[in-house]
Amino acid sequence: DLMEIVEDRYEAGSTLITSQLPIDAWHDVIGEPTFADAILDRLVHNAYRVELDGQSMRKTKLKTGDESAQNG
Repeated sequence: DLMEIVEDRYEAGSTLITSQLPIDAWHDVIGEPTFADAILDRLVHNAYRVELDGQSMRKTKLKTGDESAQNG
């Protein structure tokens, strides 16, 4: 299913993908090397990648006692 979506969107417009999974682990998760290569080629080729690091904001808010973080 993901391959079909990526193929339909390729060079047709912007596609935003968010993941906590590093790109180098996608082959293992997808399980089929040919599909993984095709998907990553289309997604990563002209991509702007933003990798975040640091501690989770959820953990930071819970430590400060922010009620909205505990209820959300």
